[in-house]
Amino acid sequence: MNGLTEFRWHGRGGQGAKTAALLLADVAFKTGKHVQGFPEYGPERMGAPITAYDRISDRQIRVHSNIYEPDYVVVVDETLLNSVNVTKGLKKDGAILVNTPRSSEEIYTYLHGYQGRVYTIDARKVCMKTLGKYFPNTPMLAAIVKISEIMEEDQFIKEMEASLGHKFAKKPEMLEGNMKALRMALQEVH
Repeated sequence: MNGLTEFRWHGRGGQGAKTAALLLADVAFKTGKHVQGFPEYGPERMGAPITAYDRISDRQIRVHSNIYEPDYVVVVDETLLNSVNVTKGLKKDGAILVNTPRSSEEIYTYLHGYQGRVYTIDARKVCMKTLGKYFPNTPMLAAIVKISEIMEEDQFIKEMEASLGHKFAKKPEMLEGNMKALRMALQEVH
Protein backbone atom coordinates (compact mmCIF):
# COMPACT_ATOMS: atom_id res chain seq x y z
CA MET A 1 0.00 0.00 0.00
CA ASN A 2 1.53 3.27 -1.10
CA GLY A 3 1.98 5.84 1.66
CA LEU A 4 1.69 3.22 4.41
CA THR A 5 4.26 3.15 7.21
CA GLU A 6 4.48 0.13 9.50
CA PHE A 7 6.10 -0.13 12.92
CA ARG A 8 6.92 -3.10 15.14
CA TRP A 9 7.66 -2.60 18.84
CA HIS A 10 9.63 -5.07 20.98
CA GLY A 11 9.66 -4.70 24.74
CA ARG A 12 8.97 -6.52 27.96
CA GLY A 13 5.69 -6.58 29.85
CA GLY A 14 5.46 -3.51 32.06
CA GLN A 15 7.80 -1.25 30.04
CA GLY A 16 5.03 0.46 28.13
CA ALA A 17 5.75 -0.73 24.55
CA LYS A 18 2.08 -1.52 24.00
CA THR A 19 1.06 1.84 25.47
CA ALA A 20 3.58 3.68 23.27
CA ALA A 21 2.30 1.89 20.15
CA LEU A 22 -1.28 2.82 21.01
CA LEU A 23 -0.27 6.42 21.79
CA LEU A 24 1.49 6.69 18.42
CA ALA A 25 -1.70 5.51 16.69
CA ASP A 26 -3.83 7.91 18.74
CA VAL A 27 -1.64 10.93 18.03
CA ALA A 28 -1.35 10.09 14.31
CA PHE A 29 -5.15 9.73 14.13
CA LYS A 30 -5.56 13.18 15.68
CA THR A 31 -3.37 14.59 12.90
CA GLY A 32 -5.73 13.20 10.25
CA LYS A 33 -4.00 9.91 9.48
CA HIS A 34 -5.59 6.49 9.13
CA VAL A 35 -4.18 4.19 11.81
CA GLN A 36 -4.03 0.77 13.36
CA GLY A 37 -2.31 0.12 16.68
CA PHE A 38 -2.43 -3.31 18.27
CA PRO A 39 -0.46 -5.69 20.51
CA GLU A 40 0.31 -9.33 19.85
CA TYR A 41 -0.58 -11.32 22.92
CA GLY A 42 1.02 -14.47 24.21
CA PRO A 43 1.50 -15.65 27.78
CA GLU A 44 1.72 -12.07 29.07
CA ARG A 45 3.38 -11.41 32.36
CA MET A 46 5.61 -8.72 33.80
CA GLY A 47 9.02 -8.93 32.14
CA ALA A 48 8.00 -11.32 29.35
CA PRO A 49 8.78 -10.26 25.75
CA ILE A 50 5.87 -8.53 24.02
CA THR A 51 5.29 -7.22 20.50
CA ALA A 52 3.06 -4.37 19.39
CA TYR A 53 2.38 -2.86 15.99
CA ASP A 54 1.33 0.35 14.23
CA ARG A 55 0.17 1.07 10.71
CA ILE A 56 -0.12 4.72 9.73
CA SER A 57 -1.29 5.97 6.35
CA ASP A 58 -2.75 8.95 4.54
CA ARG A 59 -5.29 6.56 2.99
CA GLN A 60 -7.71 4.01 4.37
CA ILE A 61 -5.92 0.89 5.61
CA ARG A 62 -7.48 -2.28 4.25
CA VAL A 63 -5.00 -4.88 5.55
CA HIS A 64 -5.72 -6.47 8.93
CA SER A 65 -2.85 -8.74 9.92
CA ASN A 66 0.35 -8.70 11.90
CA ILE A 67 3.19 -6.74 10.39
CA TYR A 68 5.82 -9.02 8.87
CA GLU A 69 7.93 -6.46 6.97
CA PRO A 70 7.98 -3.27 9.05
CA ASP A 71 9.52 -0.01 7.97
CA TYR A 72 10.64 0.70 11.54
CA VAL A 73 11.42 -1.45 14.56
CA VAL A 74 11.56 -0.05 18.11
CA VAL A 75 13.44 -2.07 20.75
CA VAL A 76 12.45 -0.78 24.19
CA ASP A 77 14.67 -3.29 26.06
CA GLU A 78 18.11 -3.96 24.59
CA THR A 79 18.38 -7.34 26.37
CA LEU A 80 15.91 -8.59 23.75
CA LEU A 81 18.70 -8.30 21.17
CA ASN A 82 20.13 -11.51 22.68
CA SER A 83 16.92 -13.52 22.48
CA VAL A 84 14.67 -12.10 19.73
CA ASN A 85 15.53 -11.54 16.07
CA VAL A 86 14.28 -7.95 16.13
CA THR A 87 15.36 -7.27 12.55
CA LYS A 88 13.33 -10.15 11.06
CA GLY A 89 11.53 -8.77 8.01
CA LEU A 90 12.77 -5.21 8.62
CA LYS A 91 12.94 -3.43 5.27
CA LYS A 92 16.45 -2.57 4.09
CA ASP A 93 15.44 1.08 3.63
CA GLY A 94 13.82 1.11 7.07
CA ALA A 95 15.46 1.69 10.43
CA ILE A 96 15.73 0.26 13.92
CA LEU A 97 15.71 2.26 17.15
CA VAL A 98 17.27 0.67 20.24
CA ASN A 99 17.06 1.88 23.83
CA THR A 100 20.71 1.70 24.90
CA PRO A 101 23.55 3.90 26.11
CA ARG A 102 25.74 2.22 23.46
CA SER A 103 26.45 3.59 19.98
CA SER A 104 24.75 2.30 16.86
CA GLU A 105 28.09 0.83 15.74
CA GLU A 106 28.14 -1.36 18.86
CA ILE A 107 24.56 -2.49 18.26
CA TYR A 108 25.16 -3.78 14.70
CA THR A 109 26.83 -6.94 16.08
CA TYR A 110 23.47 -8.01 17.58
CA LEU A 111 21.39 -7.43 14.45
CA HIS A 112 21.83 -10.68 12.49
CA GLY A 113 23.59 -9.01 9.56
CA TYR A 114 21.13 -6.13 9.19
CA GLN A 115 22.92 -3.31 7.37
CA GLY A 116 20.25 -0.61 7.40
CA ARG A 117 19.99 2.48 9.57
CA VAL A 118 20.40 2.01 13.32
CA TYR A 119 19.47 4.68 15.85
CA THR A 120 20.01 4.67 19.58
CA ILE A 121 18.72 6.62 22.53
CA ASP A 122 19.50 6.24 26.20
CA ALA A 123 15.91 6.30 27.43
CA ARG A 124 17.01 5.59 31.00
CA LYS A 125 19.09 8.78 31.06
CA VAL A 126 16.23 10.81 29.58
CA CYS A 127 13.73 9.39 32.10
CA MET A 128 15.92 9.91 35.13
CA LYS A 129 16.63 13.54 34.16
CA THR A 130 13.01 14.43 33.40
CA LEU A 131 10.81 12.06 35.39
CA GLY A 132 13.04 10.72 38.16
CA LYS A 133 11.71 7.23 37.31
CA TYR A 134 12.31 4.81 34.47
CA PHE A 135 9.43 4.81 31.97
CA PRO A 136 11.20 4.08 28.65
CA ASN A 137 8.11 4.24 26.44
CA THR A 138 7.88 8.05 26.53
CA PRO A 139 11.35 8.80 25.11
CA MET A 140 11.12 5.85 22.69
CA LEU A 141 7.87 7.23 21.29
CA ALA A 142 9.37 10.67 20.65
CA ALA A 143 12.52 9.17 19.13
CA ILE A 144 10.63 7.01 16.61
CA VAL A 145 8.47 9.98 15.59
CA LYS A 146 11.64 11.94 14.87
CA ILE A 147 13.31 9.09 12.96
CA SER A 148 10.27 8.13 10.90
CA GLU A 149 9.14 11.72 10.26
CA ILE A 150 5.60 10.34 10.42
CA MET A 151 4.45 13.78 11.58
CA GLU A 152 5.88 17.20 12.33
CA GLU A 153 7.60 17.38 15.71
CA ASP A 154 5.64 20.46 16.78
CA GLN A 155 2.37 18.76 15.89
CA PHE A 156 3.44 15.64 17.80
CA ILE A 157 4.30 17.66 20.92
CA LYS A 158 1.00 19.55 20.75
CA GLU A 159 -1.08 16.38 20.41
CA MET A 160 0.89 14.55 23.10
CA GLU A 161 0.38 17.43 25.51
CA ALA A 162 -3.37 17.28 24.92
CA SER A 163 -3.45 13.49 25.28
CA LEU A 164 -1.25 13.34 28.36
CA GLY A 165 -2.95 16.41 29.83
CA HIS A 166 -6.16 14.41 29.97
CA LYS A 167 -4.43 11.32 31.36
CA PHE A 168 -2.52 13.23 34.04
CA ALA A 169 -5.17 15.84 34.83
CA LYS A 170 -4.76 15.17 38.57
CA LYS A 171 -0.97 14.79 38.39
CA PRO A 172 0.39 17.93 36.70
CA GLU A 173 3.94 17.01 37.72
CA MET A 174 3.66 13.83 35.60
CA LEU A 175 2.46 15.85 32.61
CA GLU A 176 5.37 18.25 32.97
CA GLY A 177 7.91 15.43 33.35
CA ASN A 178 6.57 13.50 30.37
CA MET A 179 6.58 16.59 28.17
CA LYS A 180 10.19 17.29 29.17
CA ALA A 181 11.05 13.64 28.37
CA LEU A 182 9.46 13.91 24.94
CA ARG A 183 11.30 17.12 24.09
CA MET A 184 14.62 15.81 25.41
CA ALA A 185 14.24 12.54 23.48
CA LEU A 186 13.76 14.45 20.23
CA GLN A 187 17.23 15.91 20.82
CA GLU A 188 18.94 12.81 22.23
CA VAL A 189 18.30 10.24 19.49
CA HIS A 190 21.50 9.37 17.59
